[in-house]
Amino acid sequence: MSAVDSQHSNEHLLAAGFARRCLRWAKNPAEPEVLERAAYLASFATTEGHVCTDLAELAEDFPQRSKEALRDALLGSGVVGTPQGLPCPLVLDGEGRLYLYRYFDYERRLASALQRLAHGRDNLALPSEAVRDQLHALFPGRAGGPDWQKLAAALALLGRLTVISGGPGTGKTTTVVNLLACLIAQNPDCRIALAAPTGKAAARMLDALRERAEHLPEPIRAKLPDAAGTIHRLLGVMPGSGNFRHHAGNPLAVDVLVVDEASMLDLGLATKLVEAVPASGRLILLGDKDQLSAVEAGAVFAELSADPGLSPPMIERLASLAQIDPAAIVTSVPVQPTPLKDCVAWFSQNYRFRSDSGIGRLAARINAGEAEAAIAELRAGGEDSVSWREDEAAVPGAGLIEALLAGYADYQAVLQNGPAEPEAAFAAYNRFRILCAVRESPRGVEAVNRLVAREFRLRLGLSADERAEWYPGRPVMVLRNDYVLKLFNGDIGIVLPEPSGELRVRFPDADGRFRAIPPARLPEHETAFAMTVHKSQGSEFDEVALLLPGRVSPVLTRELIYTGITRARHAVSIIGAAPVLAEAIRRRTRRHSGLIARLGEIQSELQGESP
Repeated sequence: MSAVDSQHSNEHLLAAGFARRCLRWAKNPAEPEVLERAAYLASFATTEGHVCTDLAELAEDFPQRSKEALRDALLGSGVVGTPQGLPCPLVLDGEGRLYLYRYFDYERRLASALQRLAHGRDNLALPSEAVRDQLHALFPGRAGGPDWQKLAAALALLGRLTVISGGPGTGKTTTVVNLLACLIAQNPDCRIALAAPTGKAAARMLDALRERAEHLPEPIRAKLPDAAGTIHRLLGVMPGSGNFRHHAGNPLAVDVLVVDEASMLDLGLATKLVEAVPASGRLILLGDKDQLSAVEAGAVFAELSADPGLSPPMIERLASLAQIDPAAIVTSVPVQPTPLKDCVAWFSQNYRFRSDSGIGRLAARINAGEAEAAIAELRAGGEDSVSWREDEAAVPGAGLIEALLAGYADYQAVLQNGPAEPEAAFAAYNRFRILCAVRESPRGVEAVNRLVAREFRLRLGLSADERAEWYPGRPVMVLRNDYVLKLFNGDIGIVLPEPSGELRVRFPDADGRFRAIPPARLPEHETAFAMTVHKSQGSEFDEVALLLPGRVSPVLTRELIYTGITRARHAVSIIGAAPVLAEAIRRRTRRHSGLIARLGEIQSELQGESP
């Protein structure tokens, strides 16, 4: 049995175990088979990335019963409650969403914390003249319509919650740098924190911020944050307990919190993060609504960024602050209306690659679900930035392995030119990456890493024996957090020799230096010539090879393909069969949740409390 099959088997067993416990807890199991199946579906849904299941799914298993009869059976069991009732193991809301209580509680708490921040704009001081001057100096305006970077910064100056969604190269980091300069002009002593879900995303955020800040006056630049960390580190994870030192009762000591790669936030972590933001603070979430959602339950960022609408009063305030015509502020059509009006901005103009460039055009085709048009353009070729290797072989052949190794030619050359310095090794290694859609398959991460590593060792004049686990140049990815070594899931190191000849795994630190860890001390890890698209989130490479499995898989969606190709700055190669790629582009990720509904409920409650 494969690791994936074993994991799925365990998930089914856990869901079945929970279902049996629900039967034991039931006070009046008039229809025990309905309750057991409902409990199983609600539990198993969370392992599939959903926050809840839907009554319609339960109805498919009991076609002879109406949804009303199923609802009555569940609510009469004593195990299933309603949002307004006392806590029960399961919660069924008015739209037929069935939750484990834990996830309903997360959703309700997150909605409450978000609405607290959204309504917190009412007691914010108006931007000072110094802030207005700074805003206009940093965003001088451009021809061809309103400057949405300037408007997003203005939106953040006027509120405590700002959600900015845009693809790579759309200017999110530039906007944040200029926004922070404005906030520093308003309050030179404001406490700013930068965070991201993973260490590599946090490091990349800090590097990008430093790069984009070179135009700022030195007094402002000196007050920008000089560190960024993971959300877990920011909140102060307490090893062994899963709890954090900072929470609603002990909020973070920050005035401004900027979170990058927020699309990677799952429901539980998002709840704990937003609750820890002080009532007097600002939260700025950056991400890409079209990217893959978190591996764990929820699609929080996609829901929060679904509606970029602005109310007429906010349009007037933005126009006044940004000094533009209110009639020019026209927002995009929302994916779905939400109660977070006046908090969301979408960036669509790309400054890295033009919308008519190969990567830009392909990304647009994928997001629109235009599978046939995407395939036709790939087959036509003619773009240096995009290529397609139409490879239907179940197992990667010698020609494909040769092509994949060619991406690491610079890295190989650095290693062959004598003992490599860590800076040079990482720079060469990070120019290229193989991204796989799946882990377990002949074209998945584990198999591809074995094949590529074997040939890589041969080219360096090393043993091809797979038992020779440690060798100079081996890239490794950490798979489990180790708080003692300060290594976290997703961190990547490179094996390099010390002057004594002993091998050490070098990991980059935030200060630009490198730590040397003995291989025997590493937590669970794997070779990292190839990684999954999920693991690549928060990273960018000059060139990417996106390797699709040999057949259609449930994990293949347009979000995965979009995320994979947009990890590339300059060039991407897609490797796979046309039917597999076409089906992936047609399929959207669908995650059951009710966060938008919870936001509406909290908003109604807050409005009911208003005098």
